[in-house]
Amino acid sequence: MSFPEYRPRRLRRTPAIRRLARETHLVPSQLVLPLFVREGISEQVPIGSMPGVVQHSLDSLRRVVAEAAAARIGGVMLFGVPEHRDAVGSGADDPNGILNVATETVISEVGDALVVKTDLCLDEFTDHGHCGVLSADGSVDNDATLERYTAMGLAQARAGSAMLGLSGMMDGQVGAVRQALDAEGFTDTLILAYSAKYAGAFYGPFREAVDSQLKGDRRSYQLDPGNGREGVREALLDVEEGADVVMVKPALPYLDVLADVRVAVDVPVWAYQVSGEYAMVEAAAAHGWIDRRGAVLESLLGIRRAGADAILTYWALEAAHWLRADL
Repeated sequence: MSFPEYRPRRLRRTPAIRRLARETHLVPSQLVLPLFVREGISEQVPIGSMPGVVQHSLDSLRRVVAEAAAARIGGVMLFGVPEHRDAVGSGADDPNGILNVATETVISEVGDALVVKTDLCLDEFTDHGHCGVLSADGSVDNDATLERYTAMGLAQARAGSAMLGLSGMMDGQVGAVRQALDAEGFTDTLILAYSAKYAGAFYGPFREAVDSQLKGDRRSYQLDPGNGREGVREALLDVEEGADVVMVKPALPYLDVLADVRVAVDVPVWAYQVSGEYAMVEAAAAHGWIDRRGAVLESLLGIRRAGADAILTYWALEAAHWLRADL
């Protein structure tokens, strides 16, 4: 009888051996919870396409960030949903605008127990739903948008945000905001560059979450889904301009880009497990087609294995509780 020369199954034989031999680990501190806070509401509002996710009032926001701090996740990312919008997104840099007020609210509730991050993009605040200022022909004016981004970045830094999430995919946005922050003395404010943000089909539920006014698409500024090398190039440019962290978004459809970016840069690399990824798992689990907890944790582990140092995920709190229970 012939016997195998190698027996890799020895490293899989028991749960204890499998834990010891595991190459990639997932812990609560690697998870960031995106949160939507809506102006003018007194109670949280469920988001239909994202079961379990809500638009928060300021009061419910306080409660959830306190829970997040207790769970010892890595941080929260705040998105504002304003009552009023205009062509240039005036509410974005208004000190009394919902996102800046929410930032101050979170800081007062949890202090330094969480890294508080804020979305720096105009799409939630414009009446046309695009991520920048529009030219007369309806296209997004890159350089005029940078002026709005610098004003928005300074407002967020003054409100106390520790990290600005530059998600608009404008050329030169990192350098412009970094220069403005440093000139105003905010040299310790971090920049998270959404470097490889793809114009794909996985953002639909998010647009419900922020009540997006978008008509058309964002393909003239977000990346083409067929381009992997371009995502790496964008990340390298953002690092050169001063990004402290770079990100790939969405996560699961772009694990190859995530892995390539991880090799190419020396700064932390994050990934955003976006609303469409969340909604697909929730829908399949609701029908009993997949094991929900297993699918959630496996998807997060796969993103980590591809190279993400941290993950923005709507399951951050729930996954943190599961991970602690498994210890």
